[in-house]
Amino acid sequence: MKKNDLVTRVARQSNVGRTETARTLKALVGAIREALKNGDKVSLSGLGTFKIKARKARVGRNPQTGAVISIPAGRKISFKPSLSFKKLAKG
Repeated sequence: MKKNDLVTRVARQSNVGRTETARTLKALVGAIREALKNGDKVSLSGLGTFKIKARKARVGRNPQTGAVISIPAGRKISFKPSLSFKKLAKG
């Protein structure tokens, strides 16, 4: 499903126009980005939790040459689905 499909479906289910729904979705994504940028975690009941995790520096290999390279420490975005989402995936 692409963004336009999601906007159409949500607009239809909520009886709100597509333009307003698209604006709301854009604001939601922006709010999540801003919260993560500030180091906060975002929990959406029934969906899951987004948070930033620290990643340690490590040694890796270039798959083409086999040369050893060092991968610097960094941060990554993590998403942990809610229990209802996990059950949905299991069937």
